[in-house]
Amino acid sequence: MAKGGLSMVGMISVPLLSLVMSPVTAAGVMLPVYIVSDIGGLIAFRRSFDRRVLAMLLPGAVTGIGLGWATAHLVNDAVVLLIVGLIGVGFALNALIRPALGHARSADLGRGSFWGAIAGYTSFVSHSGAPPYQVYVQPLRLNSTVYAGTTTVFFAIVNAVKLIPYAMLGQLNPDNLRLAAILCLPAIIGVVLGLKLLKIIPQELFYRLITVGLLIVSARLIWDGLTTLLA
Repeated sequence: MAKGGLSMVGMISVPLLSLVMSPVTAAGVMLPVYIVSDIGGLIAFRRSFDRRVLAMLLPGAVTGIGLGWATAHLVNDAVVLLIVGLIGVGFALNALIRPALGHARSADLGRGSFWGAIAGYTSFVSHSGAPPYQVYVQPLRLNSTVYAGTTTVFFAIVNAVKLIPYAMLGQLNPDNLRLAAILCLPAIIGVVLGLKLLKIIPQELFYRLITVGLLIVSARLIWDGLTTLLA
């Protein structure tokens, strides 16, 4: 559904899988599923995305992925989950409480590079790149279809770049790929369902829903990070 335009729901996947397997395994299982569903999303949104926004975000995102790869053996995943969750909760609460955030902001290279790098890094570590991405893109107030398309293209490129380091770290092993293959069919169905829902949801409601979704998922990430640190 996330690849069909309902971007925030995708962040629930790794936390849900982490209830029955390690977060590292869950991340390895989900990457191939994301790649397959990205194809459907790219076909659907091939003409509906903002090239300028992508140009501002992607160089930083690739840098963030490289940093995640270089520090993979040093990073405490729980700390990353906690940081991502706090960023997401802070932004979501501001967006819901302060009407001023409803005014469109223009894209710029400084913010785009910074939040792109954070999104790339956190996406590499735990597929949790959506909150930092939202912090930069949501205030731009793109049309809901263009927003969904830009999100789809951004994370499709990020996921493709992640394939190489994930493979080198052993996360694309036969067991993970076998489970991912099973999950691809419901993922494709989810893309179609997301596209249908996007067409009937009013734009203001769309932004409110993704903000509430960001708040809920970010709170879950904070919980996951704290419980892991305190375990």
